[in-house]
Amino acid sequence: MKEILLGILVLVTAWSAIDVDDNFTWWLESIPAFIGLFAVIVTYKRFPLTNFLYVMLLLHATVLLVGAHYTYAEVPLFNWIKEACGFSRNHYDRLGHFFQGLVPALIARELLLRTSPLQNGKWLFAIVTLSCLGISAAYELIEWVVSVNTGDKSDAFLGTQGDVWDTQKDMLMALIGAIFAQIIFGVMHNKALEKHSVKHKKK
Repeated sequence: MKEILLGILVLVTAWSAIDVDDNFTWWLESIPAFIGLFAVIVTYKRFPLTNFLYVMLLLHATVLLVGAHYTYAEVPLFNWIKEACGFSRNHYDRLGHFFQGLVPALIARELLLRTSPLQNGKWLFAIVTLSCLGISAAYELIEWVVSVNTGDKSDAFLGTQGDVWDTQKDMLMALIGAIFAQIIFGVMHNKALEKHSVKHKKK
């Protein structure tokens, strides 16, 4: 299964890199996906993750790479939604920040449940949620530093689309994503963790 997921990621990456709208923005938006892939490859043998989490990581990488290809403010489907619904902006970046909370929440949850004394409950929920808010804030700081140091070249990467509250809304979407991940996917993730534990105990 992991080989299939990796093959899909290679295909999505190849598509994303062809005929991009903005090469500089493509690299900026793609780097988190490449960092994630590197981390997965390095830790694969000594600390394999659940198949469920690998699938979610692929989905997150796909969201990043689609945004990188078009730039977040110009993803065609969300331009169509913008026109159809009368929105004032393309909301694909909101989806990206939702995933920025959702998938890191599952990563944090898996790491904490497998490597710490924490069990399912309010403390795990709180720590995971606050960790994701910290990750979101850190990403906004990175966007700010890049923008300050590259000027107009980073406008597409910053992607505020004229919204003065864009940073706060991005962090809100990450918060919603983190909460959504734990409430909606918690049971499914627990089953994946149990299956993963049984499989590796047999080895």
